[in-house]
Order: sequence, then C-alpha cells, then structure tokens
Amino acid sequence: MTGRTTLLAAAELLAWWAALAALWLVLISTVDTLELTVGAAVAALGALAARAARRAVSAW
Repeated sequence: MTGRTTLLAAAELLAWWAALAALWLVLISTVDTLELTVGAAVAALGALAARAARRAVSAW
C-alpha cells in the first residue's frame, strides 16, 4: 500500500464509521456512556465489514 491508498482507506473507514455511529445514535432511546461505547465499537466493526464487502465486490 502506498501512502495515498492508506489515506483513502482510512477516509473510507472513517466515513463508514461516522454514518453507522450516527445511525446508532438516531435509533437508541437513551444516550449514556455505555450506549456510546457500544455504538462506537459496533460502528467500527460495521465499517470494517462494509469496506471488506466493497473490496470483495470490486475485485470481481
């Protein structure tokens, strides 16, 4: 990976994470520390899965 592709990958992960974390915040009823922590972790896993899925589809 070059510096440019690393930066693009990080930007993609950050964009997915932000979108998924925002969706989590919209869908929960109460916002407390535990919910924010779980939401951030789940959004990170979802961002990794979304990037992996996009790369798998584009490899075809």
